[in-house]
Amino acid sequence: MKTYIALVLITSIISSSIVGGILYSSFSAKLNSQAAAQTSSALFTNNGNSAQAVKTGTTSSSNGNMYSAVDIAKKVGPSIVGVRMTVTSSISQYFRGGNQQQDTTSEGSGIIISSDGYIMTNYHVVEYADPKSGVSSQALLEVFLPDGKQAQAKFIGGDDENDLAVIKVNLTNLPVAELGDSSKLEVGEPAVAIGNPLGMEFAGSVTVGVISALNRQVETEDKTLNLIQTDAAINPGNSGGALVNSKGQVIGINTVKISETGVEGLGFAIPVNDAKPIVQQLVKYGYVKGRPFIGISGQEITQVMSARYGLPVGIYIVDVTSGSGAQKAGIEKGDVLVSLAGKAVKTMSDVNTIKKGYKAGDTVDAVIVRN
Repeated sequence: MKTYIALVLITSIISSSIVGGILYSSFSAKLNSQAAAQTSSALFTNNGNSAQAVKTGTTSSSNGNMYSAVDIAKKVGPSIVGVRMTVTSSISQYFRGGNQQQDTTSEGSGIIISSDGYIMTNYHVVEYADPKSGVSSQALLEVFLPDGKQAQAKFIGGDDENDLAVIKVNLTNLPVAELGDSSKLEVGEPAVAIGNPLGMEFAGSVTVGVISALNRQVETEDKTLNLIQTDAAINPGNSGGALVNSKGQVIGINTVKISETGVEGLGFAIPVNDAKPIVQQLVKYGYVKGRPFIGISGQEITQVMSARYGLPVGIYIVDVTSGSGAQKAGIEKGDVLVSLAGKAVKTMSDVNTIKKGYKAGDTVDAVIVRN
């Protein structure tokens, strides 16, 4: 049966307060009391306090300002981790019987931003651990430190729009990366990329280049990002790793590489100044405030899956957030969302694209199919 409903988009500060509560349920009161006072101020300002937090045990070169590539690797390398995401999936678990399972593993990099285990990375590195993905209960996040330690990580918050996320491991006394000021970058100055190209096999790789350009508008999937361009080699697995200046400060988060025949040296990073306020909110709230929020987790139903299970092409609703616009509109787990704001939706990307055209409080029409 096809049902037409009016869906009110609620601001994420309302609807995500519940999600945020879930994300913070395992944390102590200490986190809540220190989030603004310590995490936000000490980690994201380039002053004496942040410098003291960086426990690298290295010294600058003779001119007092510049580091060699060797010194940069020694200073920043211990703060760059490997991130592995394993998703155990079973199509039938969402629909009709069966228990065939398959593990899918992907690997990337991350940057330690607090001594008590907060790690900044790209959203696309950890996206399936996000409760909004609909498969987070099947996702396992692991972090691999340069000193050989390994730990399971918890997804804290993510922002697909800017491809940023924060995860956390329950470890202490971790080496913290010093964050620089990307607004002071100049084209031609040295840049060093540190990360795990092609995964853990090449963990901690260091490549050297220059800042090739600033404010590049790069389209990636369904979004356009403002990025730093560099010719320091960036490869799959480097995502979420650090782009570092000659002072040993992180000035970018490695994100994208253009891979075409005959093209070399086109790597891109999110400017750290763009990332700071977003990461601060992800640490503190688990989300970015003020964004419209629908409140559904979904599994995409492809043409093949539609034919196999007798369901319409669209978004199979895996979960509905309590108090969200979706719940208030009557959407239920097991519904299939086929249209939003008069436009057919086949993927969660379609849903997100439509959502960007509205603000919190707007009402949109949704069409669902319910058996």
